[in-house]
Amino acid sequence: MNQGKDFGRFEEIKSIFTNYIESRGSRKTQGRYDILREIYSLDEHFDVDTLYITLKNKNYHISRATIYNTIELLLDCGLIVKHSFGYKAGTYEKSYGGKQHDHLIRLDTQEVIEFEDERLKDIAQSIGDKYNYDVTHYSFTIYGKPKKS
Repeated sequence: MNQGKDFGRFEEIKSIFTNYIESRGSRKTQGRYDILREIYSLDEHFDVDTLYITLKNKNYHISRATIYNTIELLLDCGLIVKHSFGYKAGTYEKSYGGKQHDHLIRLDTQEVIEFEDERLKDIAQSIGDKYNYDVTHYSFTIYGKPKKS
């Protein structure tokens, strides 16, 4: 991540992660922060294998085990979210500071289209109210294929 406009944001994200790690009594390692930095430099969804290859291609010496363990910590503290889009059970994306959005999955190519629709937020809130729940977040995924002309 460059040190321009995103630097302050990354420092905030890093601070959240540091506080979480300390509260669990886990070790603060450079590898974990390198993984966090790389994730927050991405503009797309990722899986562990592509993250591992990206880190390796950038000459980081980080094991898959460290990546998996760090992913679990990042999930637990809410800095990333996990999706199961059908074709891949472990697809992730950064979640801090982003807008609520949902996904449309093209079945033949597995292309992921992100979209926003305020009506879905209203529906989620209405369902939460009906069952006396405070909705903290939700995920809505649509699967389909392009219509034939």
